[in-house]
Parts: sequence; C-alpha cells; structure tokens
Amino acid sequence: MSVWGKLGGGAAGLLFAGPVGAALGALAGHFLIDKAFADPDVQFAVAMIALCAKMAQSDGVVSDAEINAFERVFTVPDDERRHVRRFFDLARRDTAGFEMYADQIAKIYAGKPALLEDVLDGLFEIAKADNVLHPGEEAFLSRVAEIFGFSPREFRRIRASHFGADAADPYTILGVDETSDDDEIKRTYLMLVRENHPDTLIGRGVPEEFVRLATAKLAAINGAYEKIRNERGI
Repeated sequence: MSVWGKLGGGAAGLLFAGPVGAALGALAGHFLIDKAFADPDVQFAVAMIALCAKMAQSDGVVSDAEINAFERVFTVPDDERRHVRRFFDLARRDTAGFEMYADQIAKIYAGKPALLEDVLDGLFEIAKADNVLHPGEEAFLSRVAEIFGFSPREFRRIRASHFGADAADPYTILGVDETSDDDEIKRTYLMLVRENHPDTLIGRGVPEEFVRLATAKLAAINGAYEKIRNERGI
C-alpha cells in the first residue's frame, strides 16, 4: 500500500484538519511527528514532508519541480495531490526552523544510522529536482547530516552517491581515504552494499517508494569499488 493510502481515517484528519488547519503560525510538522503514529511508514512520510518542505525553501524559491519531485519520490496518487500540496505548504510556512525537525527525527531514529541515511537520501532526491545543488541546499543538507550524527566524510560519501564525485575520486563515494588498505576498503564496501540493498531497506520498514532509490545508490557504490579494484589490481 502507498504511504498516502495509509494516511486515511484519523491520520488524514490530523493532516488536513483540526490542529494542522490552525497551524499556519505554529508547528504543523512538529505536531504530527509528536503524534508518533505506530506505522513506521507514516512516521517516515511525516518526517520527510517537514524536512523536504524546509529544504525546498532553502534556496529561496519553492519550485514546482521540487514539489513534483517530492510527489514522485512518494508516488503520491493523483487524487491525493491537493491534500499533499496543502500540507507541504503548511510545513514550509511553519515558523519553526528546520533544525528542530532534524533534531526530532534524529531522536526518533536514534541508534539507527541507516534509517537516518534513508532520510538524507530522500532529501537529496528533492534537491536534485533542478539538477543543481544550490549552496543553500548543500548547507541545509550538511547541517541535517551533522544533526543526524554523520561525519563530514560520511556526508561527502552520501552527497557523491547522488550528485557524483570527481572521476578520479571513487573513495569519496565509499567514504574511505586513499590511504586505506585493501581490507578496510572491502569491509566498508560490503557494509555499504548490505545497508543499501533493497531487501535491507524493506527489512528496516521504510516506505516501498523509497526502496527504488537504493538501486541508483547501490550502482554508484558498486561502480566506485570496481574502479578502486581496477586501479589497485585487487
């Protein structure tokens, strides 16, 4: 079932009426996250909406391309788009800063770095809507990654898996140093493959719409490791 199909009944009421309807000057996204729906798909979707809305505004303009990218990532049904766009706009105009949302999500997924990386992957997909990573977007994503507990090197790896790295720098994609020995590189590669395999994402309970994002990321990881192997003759 689609994430949006699960936002029915009482959840839909919370999203599009009641407290959220009066949240133009309050914390719409924060309220929803605090409700802590039992369904992990719904939690994930709500968290992504809040951060995506804030990030879309980080370059100063919320474009249709960014909203369309959001809807594409979540596979929003046509008959739900009006509601989704309404909540997206509410979250965008929420007076709270994005760091509050990021901190809330970090607490929800404390001790689960793979799930936090899934969130970053979704944000990067929105940033890619116009095929350019604007300085404001990069600063936003870097700060979110920091709040999530990722090191600068880990952030560079995640960034490179979406926007690409220099042709001569596959090490960035794997998040290892050029001075790392072959065994360390192999261990890191196998760990990344395991964490980003679609079966693993399904096991983590992320929405089915996000599983497909792992395919492109896994291809980048495999390509980087293959290049390092060829360069080193291993």
